[in-house]
Amino acid sequence: MTSRPDTSPQTLYEKIWNAHVVETRDDGTSLIFIDRHLVHEVTSPQAFEALRLAGRKVRRPDLTLAVPDHNLPTTPRIDAAGNKIPITDPESAAQLEALEANAPAFGIRYIDATAAEQGIVHVVGPEQGFSLPGTTIVCGDSHTAAHGGVGALAFGIGTSEVEHVLATQTLLLKQSKSMEIAVTGALGPGVTSKDLVLHIIGVLGTAGGTGHVIEYRGEVFEQMSVESRLTVCNMSIEAGARAGLIAPDETTFAYLKNRPMAPQGSDWDKAVEYWRSLHTDPGARFDTSVQIDAADVQPTVTWGTSPEDVVPIGGKVPAPSSFTDPSKQDAAQKSLDYMGLTPGQKMTDVEVQNIFIGSCTNSRIEDLRAAADVLRGKRKADNVKWAIVVPGSGLVKQMAEEEGLDKVFIEAGLEWREPGCSACLGMNPDKVPSGERCASTSNRNFVGRQGPGSRTHLMSPAMAAAAAVTGRLTDIREMAK
Repeated sequence: MTSRPDTSPQTLYEKIWNAHVVETRDDGTSLIFIDRHLVHEVTSPQAFEALRLAGRKVRRPDLTLAVPDHNLPTTPRIDAAGNKIPITDPESAAQLEALEANAPAFGIRYIDATAAEQGIVHVVGPEQGFSLPGTTIVCGDSHTAAHGGVGALAFGIGTSEVEHVLATQTLLLKQSKSMEIAVTGALGPGVTSKDLVLHIIGVLGTAGGTGHVIEYRGEVFEQMSVESRLTVCNMSIEAGARAGLIAPDETTFAYLKNRPMAPQGSDWDKAVEYWRSLHTDPGARFDTSVQIDAADVQPTVTWGTSPEDVVPIGGKVPAPSSFTDPSKQDAAQKSLDYMGLTPGQKMTDVEVQNIFIGSCTNSRIEDLRAAADVLRGKRKADNVKWAIVVPGSGLVKQMAEEEGLDKVFIEAGLEWREPGCSACLGMNPDKVPSGERCASTSNRNFVGRQGPGSRTHLMSPAMAAAAAVTGRLTDIREMAK
């Protein structure tokens, strides 16, 4: 006797999960098939070496894509004679050389550091059509959650798990709880997807999403571009979530159509037919539901050393005593000491010496256009020492240059760089000097994240551009007046 398929209402997460279960064990864990594996140079060398020592092959090299990004300098990579410029940092050079050798040795597609398609893995995946709705995507990087913006179940994994996926194309996991974040109303002037997700993290806290996969729901997300959705899902990890999801729709399909690695011809039509079923059914239940009023969201910046330390740009630095939890009071005081801020200080009075526009959160063409719109015809403030714009991929760079955005940045006194992770993290030459502040479009403001002693304020590309012009944290809405 055969059992009937479960026809009860399901969330989007449940649909993707159930479609990928190979086997469920008595302890509640499941063996999950992995559709896509993105590999970069930081977390892969040990995994490849372990495969080599065990005499194993990569199980599905056709479902794996290798891209260098974290360690690459964003200065020119080819000299006047057409030769590659050597990487000066020995550790970075070793990791990059290992990936360049390991990928072809194991039959994996490799995008060279000098190729036009090179970029940050979380920009390259969707851009190439490697990331698709309804797929499971992993990478040895926590911000793999970004790919949820195209309706994929995507999450970061550790080095040992990288090895496991390379060897078996599966992972042993326990199903997460589901969380709905529903945003009602419409976003106000100057408010972007980055402001919204920072606000959400402020509401949830950095542990609020722990053990959950978040689905972002409501007209605000439905009306977003795919690039804005990628930004929101990218920062789900900063709220403690395993992953973030936004249901694929016509906007998603239009974005992915004719991408190099996306299905083509009749395969495309079949894929879209399936993708249309990827939505939460009426009556499906979430373990947790959070309601956000879009009217409450303003252009937002961080003040402390955690992504949950947010305040509207028109607000003030909070006093530690304003928090009821003693541990939070202690953390707030430590943050203020590190950041060099005082309670009651207006955020718009905080000067910045560095500007970073880039990262897997905000380095796509939409982000660069927003920054250029603010900078057009203006110059950076004299107190801003260092300001760089780093496109998320070579294709984004090419598009920006075709639109003349590079000239806008250069004329405003900012540097136009090559693609890479850059100043998001202190793992390459792009570091913020100790004791100095950076208006950053990246995703983390931890102690030393952008370099030892660096002080980071997270914000949208438009807000970072505004800070470049004024030399201080600035309400983008004031720039528009």
